[in-house]
Amino acid sequence: MTQTATRIHNSKAEEMVPRALVVAMFTLMLASLTLVTVSRLTNAPHVGVVPDSPVVKTLDIALIGDRNGAYAAQALDGTVLAMSDRDKAGFIGVMGRVVERKRVTADLPVADPVTLQLHENGTLSIIDLSTGMDIALIGYGVDNVAAFARLID
Repeated sequence: MTQTATRIHNSKAEEMVPRALVVAMFTLMLASLTLVTVSRLTNAPHVGVVPDSPVVKTLDIALIGDRNGAYAAQALDGTVLAMSDRDKAGFIGVMGRVVERKRVTADLPVADPVTLQLHENGTLSIIDLSTGMDIALIGYGVDNVAAFARLID
């Protein structure tokens, strides 16, 4: 006769995720949902939103990448205004990749220009009419924003 060993299930020893963590996760989710609901019902003002400001200057530029991963910011006449691999302008390459990726996935021409806008309040934004992107250049760091600010000044 063979005996089959019966295994006693010890729920504490075999928990994959501790119960307290699951409770905390659902509590956080419920708190977030409550805050959003209260905000919507009371018409609380939005915070962290870029204020509307009139455009004082625009510049159409093409963000053209090369085989090495560097991007050039070119004026419409083909003049190279900046290169992403020079003068702390790497953020131009980052934004170039963002625009290129969005256009490739939408099957749009990659080399079409975007519009760089300087607003009255000093903020910059990049507008891509072909994809509908409107990127406010805030919160990316001083050097990153300065890479585009040098283009429009």
